[in-house]
Amino acid sequence: MPFRIARAPKSYKNIEFLNSPDARTIRLIAEFLEPARRFRQQGIKDTVVFFGSARIKSRKEASRQLQKVKKQIKKTSRVSKSLRSRLEAAQIDLEMSKYYEGAVELSKLLTSWSKKLYQQNRFVVCSGGGPGIMEAANKGARLAGGRSIGLNISLPFEQSPNPYITKELNFEFHYFFMRKFWFVYLAKALIMFPGGFGTLDELMEVLTLLQTKKLKKQVVVVLYGKEYWDQVLNFDTMVRLRVISPEDLQLFRFADTPDEAFKYLVKELKRLYPKETAITA
Repeated sequence: MPFRIARAPKSYKNIEFLNSPDARTIRLIAEFLEPARRFRQQGIKDTVVFFGSARIKSRKEASRQLQKVKKQIKKTSRVSKSLRSRLEAAQIDLEMSKYYEGAVELSKLLTSWSKKLYQQNRFVVCSGGGPGIMEAANKGARLAGGRSIGLNISLPFEQSPNPYITKELNFEFHYFFMRKFWFVYLAKALIMFPGGFGTLDELMEVLTLLQTKKLKKQVVVVLYGKEYWDQVLNFDTMVRLRVISPEDLQLFRFADTPDEAFKYLVKELKRLYPKETAITA
């Protein structure tokens, strides 16, 4: 009498297969369909996206680190090169913390404004879900009593979900390009705070999509912190050397304070989307 053979797992329940290179297409589709379903269930129609460095600290954290280094310096008779380097880094972190605080305040202002609109769940704050500026954006929304989105990415360093993301709107991506799709697909406004390679990548991709008119909707782009961006990117030189057109400089606007950025964003969103920005009585 032959032995009975156990049933094989169905393909869509076979974890080894789903994690294999052969199932990459399925994983890509899943990172499109699952967020789409959840956004629909949560009633999210559009977003205001905050980009910026994961390494920028809050003023409280930066001050604590600076005081710690200063205490160590007081205890030593000779300040080593390593300690001087740590002091300089802590001083820079404290200076850069103004952007963290600015992101908190701007997110708070935008969330308070969006909660007053006729249509709920409009212009919901969205971030990359990690620390730094991303955390600041989610924190500001939380302080205003609103919901916010975190589109996290699995990385070997830096990136873990911050505690201010709304639980139902906390996402985890493997593929950068699927994460970037969801950043842009729902966005009506994008705010670029100081950042590194990732922020520059996201900024240039968005500007390219706008420049080439691949985006069929109107998107407001704000570069927050003109002093930083002028040092990192010289747009005027790009115009002078004819690699971009003067008109391309109209694709974005600089802002240096939460109030300045907020007033410009609300003005432009009201102009571009008058029905969506109607205020409740």
